[in-house]
Amino acid sequence: MFLRNAFRATAVVVALAATTLTAACGGTGSGGSSSGTTLTVYSADGLANWYKGRFAEFTKDTGIAVNLVEAGSGEVVSRVDKEQSNPQADLLVTLPPFIQKADKSGLLVPSGADTSGIAADQVGPQGRYVPIVDNALSFIVNPAATPAPATWDDLLAPEFKGKLQYSTPGQAGDGTAVLVLLQHLLGKQGALDYLGKLQTNNVGPSSSTGKLQPKVSNGELLVANGDVQMNLGSIKDDGSTFAIFIPAHNGTRTTVSLPYVAGVTKGAPHAEDAKKLLAYLLSDEVQKTVEPDALGIPVRDSIRTVAAGTPAPNTPGAVLKDVQIWVPDWNAVLADLDADVAAYQKATGN
Repeated sequence: MFLRNAFRATAVVVALAATTLTAACGGTGSGGSSSGTTLTVYSADGLANWYKGRFAEFTKDTGIAVNLVEAGSGEVVSRVDKEQSNPQADLLVTLPPFIQKADKSGLLVPSGADTSGIAADQVGPQGRYVPIVDNALSFIVNPAATPAPATWDDLLAPEFKGKLQYSTPGQAGDGTAVLVLLQHLLGKQGALDYLGKLQTNNVGPSSSTGKLQPKVSNGELLVANGDVQMNLGSIKDDGSTFAIFIPAHNGTRTTVSLPYVAGVTKGAPHAEDAKKLLAYLLSDEVQKTVEPDALGIPVRDSIRTVAAGTPAPNTPGAVLKDVQIWVPDWNAVLADLDADVAAYQKATGN
């Protein structure tokens, strides 16, 4: 099953690290002359390998180089906010509800992007934010966990004490999604009660979902949260040995939509070039690379495919087969987020 038109996420790396993924200024593209421009993208991590190829193609076509800075979903928004007196980022890519937070804080401007084929209620006012890659919350388990957990209740088992970790709500997009999904399944108080019990097994806070992947793969942890796109990418690119699963509740496996969402930043040094890059990432040509190269799900209906029969292993379709995918009202989530995170911290001691 594939996500319907929805937003994303992703993973989190606390330390900001800039990596130039394309040629420096001055390249001449087949679709335009040398611009001598380097624009900067602040992005929640998880798409670096996909970005590398796409940004190189963009530079070849336009002469505009792209510099990528990856960090946590909340951290990239915080950095854009702190730099308002001297803006550095041109394009911001992060997860809900952090992209909504950026918009509410006045950090985004109209993008002018063509959003046809993307559900209107998933696009920000005046196109100030637009999903570029669809995704969903998932969990990962080391093969040594026998039997492997299949339900939320299974995660409370004593054999997972000190061997389970999930990224922190309010800091990580995937961790915030854990709290939001449990609120949907159990109610707000039920979610707090459950996470209070789970704290017995939890190693402790983690602002980085991505850093949990190698720990599960090498057996330091048995279970952690993640997201479908990032986890599939780790299996493909890093040879990770974990399996991906969606915990069930009352016999039904349900996850939450977590797209990567992009917006042009207020005061961007290269706003027009950022709009060009966003339009490029939303183009049919690039969206066709989302599934095979990024292991995510295209955001346009015209590109999205649903394979007949059994999906190939280690694909989004295989992970999400027979899974219910819930799309929250992220603005409503954002409105309650500070209070919900405070209640979570009180319930868990994190």
